[in-house]
Amino acid sequence: MSQSRTGLDFALDLDFGAILKNPILDIAAHVWDADRYEAFRVCYRSMRIIDDIVDERKATGAQIDGNEVTELSRQMESWLESIRDGAVADEFAAQFSATLHRFDIPLWPWERLCRAMVYDLTHDGFGTFLTFARYAEGAAISPAAIFVHLCGAQSAGNGYQRPAYDIRWAARPLALFSYLVHIIRDFEMDQRNNLQYYADSVLNQCGIGRRELKEIALAGEPTPAFRALMKRYCAIAEYYRRHARERVDRVLPYLAPRYQLSLELIYNLYLQIFERIDPEGGSFTTRALNPSVEELHARIAQTIEHFRPVPAAG
Repeated sequence: MSQSRTGLDFALDLDFGAILKNPILDIAAHVWDADRYEAFRVCYRSMRIIDDIVDERKATGAQIDGNEVTELSRQMESWLESIRDGAVADEFAAQFSATLHRFDIPLWPWERLCRAMVYDLTHDGFGTFLTFARYAEGAAISPAAIFVHLCGAQSAGNGYQRPAYDIRWAARPLALFSYLVHIIRDFEMDQRNNLQYYADSVLNQCGIGRRELKEIALAGEPTPAFRALMKRYCAIAEYYRRHARERVDRVLPYLAPRYQLSLELIYNLYLQIFERIDPEGGSFTTRALNPSVEELHARIAQTIEHFRPVPAAG
């Protein structure tokens, strides 16, 4: 990589070798400066704690009664209230509260995440794709909004000001594209863990039921109806992919080069998985749809090599 490429000095010594098995958002955030990366780690740890409580409980397959839902909901709301009031209960909560204040991060992504987790506790799947999209406001768009907030936060004294764009607007299509790629890639694993993300209305249109999904995940033998379902979900993902590309291009001028590159990495690494999906004849095992470490490393290198910083807005 040529040293003369303006704005890319930070990328010359990047070494992704130790993090290729990390989540894609974490891989992308490694191009940030240390201050923002630490803020990223704190914010995502807080979200992972909330998300894991629900996923691990649902993975048991046991029915969740009303009293348990009430108690888990109370715990989440109590945690939110402690952050709003500044009455932090432990060292991590204090660190999280300080991060929100320093980077001027709004609390609504966590509020929507908790709302999505309550839905998870009280519903078994999604009746329609619209219901799924509303759920994704908390499960996918909220964490993505924090990422694009940290990308665009403007340094101001000892802290930061909010980005010059609406973070939900900036994050929504890329988050939905990424989330759809996730549920296709993780079909086998999710079904084995009793996690169901495919809308019943779309299942009915494709002539397939939930029981058949579980059987296919266990046997690894897709049926024509299953392939029709995956073709439908790929078409939806492609719709959001196009909008994601347009939205990323509109946001890039508001970001410094290293944060531009981080968004390009997210887009390209999810695109790499999307390109592996073959509804007509491919396999839908986790192993088949996950790029190898070597393939992942090659796509990262390719993204960096082709990256050209976009001039700043205004």
